[in-house]
Amino acid sequence: MARWTTDKELFSLMKNELFTALVGDVLDTMGLTKQFLPPRIRPLLPETTLAGRAMTVLEADCCGAGKKPFGVMFEALDDLKEDEVYICAGGSPDFAHWGGLMTIRAKHLKAAGAVTHGYTRDTRQVLELDFPVFSWGTYAQDQGARGRVIDWRCPVEFVNGVRVETGDLLFGDMGGVVVVPRAVESEVIEKALEKAEGENLVAKAIMGGMSTVEAFATFGIM
Repeated sequence: MARWTTDKELFSLMKNELFTALVGDVLDTMGLTKQFLPPRIRPLLPETTLAGRAMTVLEADCCGAGKKPFGVMFEALDDLKEDEVYICAGGSPDFAHWGGLMTIRAKHLKAAGAVTHGYTRDTRQVLELDFPVFSWGTYAQDQGARGRVIDWRCPVEFVNGVRVETGDLLFGDMGGVVVVPRAVESEVIEKALEKAEGENLVAKAIMGGMSTVEAFATFGIM
């Protein structure tokens, strides 16, 4: 029986009991070995933890603002639902895909955070709003004349081949962002919780003097 009954309970459990390495290890054992987003995508603050449902956004490069600067970015942003994560892929990473006013709107909509394969701008404002954002870092160059959102709530693929669909479970911390396909999320999280309990036992045994060889032979975890 699952240890949660609602998404809010699930997200709270993940934030309090798990970290991305555990979840990634479980995914590996299940043959899902391409689930971490590119390693350049990091939290603006190392202590940030993110858990929510993906709301995918597709970006493309352009040259000049054109007839509709930013494309359908505003429509995509306004479509965010509670506990969803604005996750943006596509286009070049060398300009900002996320900023302060976007953060204000997303927080008002009770979104869970933002993840982008590009930079964040208005970073001081974003940090003051205490909203989880994962990106390449901070860089003020705007996307208005360089990129635009061309679609949202469509499957997206990152440059390292990781595919994300709207509704997938996203989990992020200082170790990166891992994508858990919705079809297997219950199994993955249950196994990750079990692994966390096992690792706690191993840690106590090693601190008590047990060798790593003996610990692995005893617990099968290291």
